[in-house]
Amino acid sequence: MTTTMKIGELSEQVGCPIETIRYYEHEGLLPAAARSPSNYRLYGDTHVERLQFIRHCRSLDMTLDEIRSLLQFRDLPGENCEQINSLLDRHIGHVAGRIAELKALQLQLKQLRTQCHSVQAAKDCGILQGLAAMEDDVPANLGSHGRGCH
Repeated sequence: MTTTMKIGELSEQVGCPIETIRYYEHEGLLPAAARSPSNYRLYGDTHVERLQFIRHCRSLDMTLDEIRSLLQFRDLPGENCEQINSLLDRHIGHVAGRIAELKALQLQLKQLRTQCHSVQAAKDCGILQGLAAMEDDVPANLGSHGRGCH
């Protein structure tokens, strides 16, 4: 039996904001929903399963392009999975790089923390002085994540 629900019910069942569901539809990750006679979007079990799959991928920090590729393979279950393995290997490499960036960030923060040993006036705070001195000296290995512009 196929369940039919409106977008709010889908949002509640999967734990995904309505705006995100609409965005995934717009991006082609979710198939367009059927429409009721009163023009409400109607979703079914396949939407629930696909949205859960997308959310699991997002929880692993996968990009929408990576998810799109995985969904294409999911939709063609007879295909060879070699490209899926390659995609995951690349993603593992990305995660390893991000871990290295975060370790460098942690070290930098610990070094910065050593610059202030006691409670004093903010104008004398070694941390604030250290931050001011390093503004143009962000390590290159921190990439876009460490540059303060998101």
